[in-house]
Amino acid sequence: MHARNLIAIFTSAAMVIPAGPAQAGIRQPLVVSPNPVGRTPHVLDGIVNAFAQVGDTVIVGGQFSRVRNAGSRAELSRQNLFAFSLSTGRVDPRFVPRMDGPVLTLAPGVDGTVYAGGSFTRGLARLRLADGSAVQSFTATAYGAEISSLVRRGQHLYVGGNFTQITRTARTALARLDANTGAVDRSFTVTPGGGETKITAMAVSHDRLVVDGSFTTLDGLPRPQLGVIDLTTRRVADWRTDAYAPGCSAAFPSYVRGLDLSPDGSYFVVVTTGGPAPRTRKLCDTAARFETYAKGEKIRPTWVNHTGGDSLYSVAVTGAAVYVGGHQRWLDNPFGSDTAGKGAVSREGIGAIHPTTGKALAWNPTRTRGIGVKAFLPVKKGLLVGSDTTQLGREYHARIGMFPMP
Repeated sequence: MHARNLIAIFTSAAMVIPAGPAQAGIRQPLVVSPNPVGRTPHVLDGIVNAFAQVGDTVIVGGQFSRVRNAGSRAELSRQNLFAFSLSTGRVDPRFVPRMDGPVLTLAPGVDGTVYAGGSFTRGLARLRLADGSAVQSFTATAYGAEISSLVRRGQHLYVGGNFTQITRTARTALARLDANTGAVDRSFTVTPGGGETKITAMAVSHDRLVVDGSFTTLDGLPRPQLGVIDLTTRRVADWRTDAYAPGCSAAFPSYVRGLDLSPDGSYFVVVTTGGPAPRTRKLCDTAARFETYAKGEKIRPTWVNHTGGDSLYSVAVTGAAVYVGGHQRWLDNPFGSDTAGKGAVSREGIGAIHPTTGKALAWNPTRTRGIGVKAFLPVKKGLLVGSDTTQLGREYHARIGMFPMP
């Protein structure tokens, strides 16, 4: 199905399948192999929205109820969250929390824990990997709201969503918490505004927090859908682009989705939905690179890669490649409008872009498109992919797969 046929699906599903968060970190010297490993477990229904890694353990969040080990017929009940060993691929039998709503975002915690955010009752939780129990000393809650992005930097946990308060402290869409206790950091007060305010995705480095979402301002300063926060001053950085000010399709009043920083934090890439916009400067259905430490009011993307009418939801920047995923059919397609325009290359459901030139790399494993890739996680051993479909690299890998390093 192309973008026009999926508008109704995306509109109704937008609250439960946001893009995953990102944190600058893993650098990979090479592009991963196009042949997935055979040991990852299978998620048998629903969708995978998020990954986090704590040691050898990978935590998987989404909206699902059943999983299965590779090579096994035994189905295991797992309600929206489970864990498996990265080295063996086996599902962890101890970690069985029951989340009463979708898990939309995850972040690795300290002392063998993981943070989960989403549309479940509390909205935000810190869980022990040893048994799936909640850490009671972590008291942050976001009742009645959706937590769509989490990133941790040291003793700080950055929380994004559509909330108006965390526990009993007023905060709109963005907050910084104590990573141990969940207490709101009152010294961090950057506030998004405009429209139905929501942070969709975030990425953090040692001194910058990059955010995108449904907002037009940060602390009253014009920042349409994208902004950079200086963590040394806890103020909005002198960094502004109007690249996402123009509207795309009326079905997508806010169209930014995934976001990831390069391993050294010097640049980041944003992916979008929005509908076809051929032969224009609009960044609908694109991946675009921006320089983190550029300054000024008229920052333009370093490069833009167009799908020609199909949404991108997730991005992972590893140094060797910029991996993008959605339900796209093509990359290098600025002249297409749900068609393959001049120069377009086929990249069904997943692809890789050269980080310097912005052109599609030869890597082309393919995946069944469905709604799209909702989660990437680069690890030392490869690249984890989470989605809603079962074919990855022309093999059966239900909703989870991993491309290894060559």
